[in-house]
Amino acid sequence: MTLLSPAKINLSLRVLGKRPDGFHEIETRLVRLAFGDTVEVEHLGAGTHVAFTCSDPTVPSDESNLALKALRAFESRTGLTSSWRIHLEKRIPHGAGLGGGSSNAATLLRAANDLTGSPLSLPQLLEVAAQIGSDVPCFLLDSPAADGTGRGEIVQPAAFPHRLPVVLIKPPFPIPTPWAYKQWAGSKEIPGVLYAPQLCEWGAMVNDLERPVFQKYLLLPALKSWLLEHGEVRAALMSGSGSTMFAITDTDGQAAELAEKARAWCGETSWTLATRTAA
Repeated sequence: MTLLSPAKINLSLRVLGKRPDGFHEIETRLVRLAFGDTVEVEHLGAGTHVAFTCSDPTVPSDESNLALKALRAFESRTGLTSSWRIHLEKRIPHGAGLGGGSSNAATLLRAANDLTGSPLSLPQLLEVAAQIGSDVPCFLLDSPAADGTGRGEIVQPAAFPHRLPVVLIKPPFPIPTPWAYKQWAGSKEIPGVLYAPQLCEWGAMVNDLERPVFQKYLLLPALKSWLLEHGEVRAALMSGSGSTMFAITDTDGQAAELAEKARAWCGETSWTLATRTAA
């Protein structure tokens, strides 16, 4: 099987407080994008050998890889062991808030289930996915958008009839998600930067993690303000814990032009892409 492993953005992310288990209670809306990684999965039958390759040499190929963790979790839940060949063609940058690792894990979980005769139902797959990572379950739903609660792992499909042109801009640094949440409670807003919800017909766009992240990574609030200066930008926000900033425009042409401007403004070391939300 060759499958698209899509990226996501968070159109909203509210942090409600810290939980007794150390995680944070959140409410979020995640929307898949039309671009992503490609995962090739071949079921080789009996055995226990897993041949894993990736186009990006910086991605770990050992058991710390989230996709391989998903495969091991599937084997543990079903009691099935097999030999596999897995190749990951990586396009989603990591440490970006775009859900690349989580999407890879969900895609491999679904592929392993399909190639072994579907021993797990969707509710069972969602249970396994929730143990792997908070964003993993949303990628198992047959819906372009999902609402997440709990630590993000409790997901429900969300109606989302919009196909929004999106510009993604990731500076040349990652942001560790645990760090962002740890800094949230004590963080403060930077004067002159827009943190308030941006009201759009597809919902209010806001991200509570902008507050701690913007305090340390000063390029990001400057980039958000720069994006919002453009008349064609409907809204601009950080995705997840960052470091990707995204802007929504009216047309694909505007998104392509803005991506070029952002490339020039940010410099060659930043990653920039014009895409759309998924159908």
